[in-house]
Amino acid sequence: MRFLDIIEISADEAEAIRLKNIENLDQIEAAKKMKISQSTFQRILHSAYRKISRAIIEGKAIKIVLD
Repeated sequence: MRFLDIIEISADEAEAIRLKNIENLDQIEAAKKMKISQSTFQRILHSAYRKISRAIIEGKAIKIVLD
């Protein structure tokens, strides 16, 4: 693992993925839990999906960065 390039996922991106995919919340409810607007939640989620997809396809490690 130490030889892999790293893709960093923010704590907000990890939380958005958790709420949407693990807790199965819709975007409106997930946004309320994060205390952000639904459009901001969508942007965060989209960014997380892109980073995770890139890491999987390109064989990179994923690091969650706690703010």
